[in-house]
Amino acid sequence: MKIVHAQIYPLSIPLIEPIKMSGETVCFANTVLLELKDKFGKTGWGEASAAPLMTGETIESLSANIKYLASNIKDLTWDNPDKYGQQLGKLLYANSSAKSCVEMALLDLYAQEKGMPLWRYLRKKRGFAEASVPKPLPLLRMLGGSMDKEITDAKRLHDEGYRYWKVKVGLLPVDDDLNRVETLCNLLKSDTVSVDANGAMELEDAIRFCTSPKVRQLSFAEQLIPSNLPLSNFLELKNRSPIPIGLDESIHGIDELDRFIAAGVLDGASLKLIKTGGLLGALDCSNLLEKHGLKINLACKVAETSVSAAATAALGFAINELCWGFSMSNQYLKFDVCDSPLRAKNGHLEYRQLESVGLGVEPDIAVLRECLIRSLPSIEC
Repeated sequence: MKIVHAQIYPLSIPLIEPIKMSGETVCFANTVLLELKDKFGKTGWGEASAAPLMTGETIESLSANIKYLASNIKDLTWDNPDKYGQQLGKLLYANSSAKSCVEMALLDLYAQEKGMPLWRYLRKKRGFAEASVPKPLPLLRMLGGSMDKEITDAKRLHDEGYRYWKVKVGLLPVDDDLNRVETLCNLLKSDTVSVDANGAMELEDAIRFCTSPKVRQLSFAEQLIPSNLPLSNFLELKNRSPIPIGLDESIHGIDELDRFIAAGVLDGASLKLIKTGGLLGALDCSNLLEKHGLKINLACKVAETSVSAAATAALGFAINELCWGFSMSNQYLKFDVCDSPLRAKNGHLEYRQLESVGLGVEPDIAVLRECLIRSLPSIEC
């Protein structure tokens, strides 16, 4: 497979409402879409979002690195997906988000060439029979805002079929967060309720939070303490917490994941394509987690379009068992860029939405042009 053309779209898309996290408040999705064309005129799509606090990549640096990769991949042949990571690594050191974006578009084209949905290719790669049918993916919803708003949103979304939840903590005093979480856990009994501090808590506060009887109903607590703390702090939290501990910002690929597993400091991890360098790296991470009996949460960055959602869902259909849910973040956008955006059905995503060959979704070019960041026009290379 040879690439003959690339177009890069740096986008800014408003969210339905701001999402507050410990290190930032997100009002717009700053994300980059990549369009690749092969010599037969087929089009493949990739996406990666800027995440300065997670991957160190801003929208400007991400766009520049994708342009650099897209300009150089034309000289290579892309017939073996198992070598994509190695090939991209020879072109550019680190920069996992940019590599994920390019790999996604390449895999979209590869799956089209093979005449199958991308999720089916990944599912076969993980050892499932080609004709096997994946389970619907349980979608996880974030709760935030005032207590009254969280309760109202939780009731409405529960009526729509959602059973997986994430409550952002770490912005308020520990006692206030404990009271919030207790109220929501009591409201959502028997559901999978988690909290995520994005590394905002001190170790002592994290231990006090996890050991409080008010939050014993939680299914897991994600990244309570900063990722740059020594392993001994993570081990102390894991040993003292009666709640399962998940990691997100601490995990950027299989080497880090292997190190944290060997240290025995986690019960599961959140996998994002922008951290693992793409779908195939994330697939390797999921295999390692499964091998050790650890749980998986799949997540898009807040917030990405149906392009990234479809790719991450393809991975979910390959894994087949997401005990900690799938955070599909196009749900938080005011509008999507795809003609047929991915939608929840009874709180789940079904594979039938992605039955066409390749990635299964395609953006509307006119909408992309309307969402372009003024200082970063589309880039042709």
